[in-house]
Amino acid sequence: MQTSDFDYHLPEASIAQTPVEPRDSSRLLVLHRDTGRLEHRIFREIGEYLRPNDLLVLNQTRVIPARIYARKPTGGRVELLLLRRRDEITWEALVGGKGLRVASKLQVEEGPQAEIIAMLNGSERLVRFAEPIEPYFPKVGHVPLPPYIHAELKDPERYQTVYAKEPGSAAAPTAGLHFTPRLLDELQAQGVKIAYVTLHVGLDTFAPVTEENPAEHKIHTEWCELPQETADLINQTREAGRRIIAVGTTSVRTLESAAIENRKSKIGNTDHWSPITAFTGPTSLYILPGYQFKVVDAMITNFHLPKSTLLMLVSAFAGREKILETYQTAIQEGYRFYSFGDAMLIL
Repeated sequence: MQTSDFDYHLPEASIAQTPVEPRDSSRLLVLHRDTGRLEHRIFREIGEYLRPNDLLVLNQTRVIPARIYARKPTGGRVELLLLRRRDEITWEALVGGKGLRVASKLQVEEGPQAEIIAMLNGSERLVRFAEPIEPYFPKVGHVPLPPYIHAELKDPERYQTVYAKEPGSAAAPTAGLHFTPRLLDELQAQGVKIAYVTLHVGLDTFAPVTEENPAEHKIHTEWCELPQETADLINQTREAGRRIIAVGTTSVRTLESAAIENRKSKIGNTDHWSPITAFTGPTSLYILPGYQFKVVDAMITNFHLPKSTLLMLVSAFAGREKILETYQTAIQEGYRFYSFGDAMLIL
């Protein structure tokens, strides 16, 4: 298996620059794994594929306005992209600007002073603010859209899911952008159950794998939480013989991470299903073809970048050849790709 096995050509015109309105009017490409059959639908019709007591698992993370600007003592402007919070005043950040070394002082525009206290990988730095930066977000923060989106986003809330609740992401869990409050109500009215997890998405999610062998790639670590209430619903769903449907690769990784951690504490044969419990902590779960899924029965996802860990994850779920063939069909049929693009339902 090589990284080049997960490459494909995407015309630039296929990259969605703006979201569609309303959210659930995006297109939905349904892939049946057992037969390879494809169906072309509209996202609001997704309820036709869900059954009573199926469990839909949503990532309730909220994107923070993590792009801020500061000035060096010389007056030079610096861009800070906050990635992960270490403590109340310390953040891992990507920095844009020259000469930013340890002990470099910065003045956030209309905000507090800051200092670089450690060098990390590449252009990443550990930045310590004089006081918590979050209260300044409404004034100084900007939503960090992915690098392939060049159009201005008029409404920042359009890069949030309608159920976003827990601040902490540098990027949206984009599979969830297609849901509306009305659609969620309709699904619950037909007997579909809904549960929530949290995984704070880092910008590394957009980084392509550069190693020739994808197994040598070091995946980013992200913080996630699966509460006990969700664990109980998962166990009830499994016991009832119903399906667990993950909304987005972030929900997939949270569910599978929780299952793996739970199995570590089990003694004896763990090949069969065993109930899972709450899980909170970092995950660096890297899912490649050959991985055996322990929780997820179906998933809703967008179309992913070539040679990305996300494309590898869906290939592990549905088969690499099948996914790449499906992507070629999607391109030919005019589907919109990436964050503001259309969706797939993989059954």
